Amino acid sequence: MTPSIQNKIKELFCSRGLSLSAAESCTGGQISHLLTGVSGASGYYLGSVTSYAVSVKETVLGVDPDAIRINGVVSSQVAIQMADGVRRLTGSDYAVSTTGLAGPGGDERNAEGTVWIGVSGPRSSRAVCKVFKGDRARNIRHFADCALKELYKFVLEDIR
Repeated sequence: MTPSIQNKIKELFCSRGLSLSAAESCTGGQISHLLTGVSGASGYYLGSVTSYAVSVKETVLGVDPDAIRINGVVSSQVAIQMADGVRRLTGSDYAVSTTGLAGPGGDERNAEGTVWIGVSGPRSSRAVCKVFKGDRARNIRHFADCALKELYKFVLEDIR
């Protein structure tokens, strides 16, 4: 049986003495739920900010209001700033973030099912965009799973 991505993350972070935090918007805590569903998550997972409101993204996570105004809340710039912000806030080594449109409906810039995933570490930050086709609940599950996979890949590349 293949270990879940959550178990792989736990093993990687615990074996290296690394810490993790999350900033979630469109996933509404699903990433935290998945991570803390594995026994021993307290050994590396510091916590999260569920920043559904723009005001929380700006005041708690430090997202630049101009980034939101110019690029939209569902954008690479906001995803990166959310990840960087929660990493600063918690003091974690790495962070992951999500901002997107789970549905129903999209907006003028993004289709329904669009998610930007931000990952942040001591040396760099980046964002990736994914688009899924499903109902709201399915999209949220896909967003969270994909975010954990992107985080895992990012950390493996970063520690090499």
